[in-house]
Amino acid sequence: MEENALIEQPETSLLVDDSWKMRTLVIGAALGALTGLGAAFLLTRRAEQKGEAVSITAGQGLRLGVLLAGVLRSILTLGEEK
Repeated sequence: MEENALIEQPETSLLVDDSWKMRTLVIGAALGALTGLGAAFLLTRRAEQKGEAVSITAGQGLRLGVLLAGVLRSILTLGEEK
């Protein structure tokens, strides 16, 4: 009987502990969406000013991907102590 008592945990403690995770995910998703929308707006505005359609070459896409990977890596190291 004592073994079962050690395994059981109240469900409310799990919900309270996970609330910061959900809040972080929602804020991150909102910031990501707003950043993407802003980037798309700037890209289309520049294309309209030039009178051309939006076009990104493979090299530009690769460069952008590497830059975004660097940004994500920087975000991951925010909480680390040096």
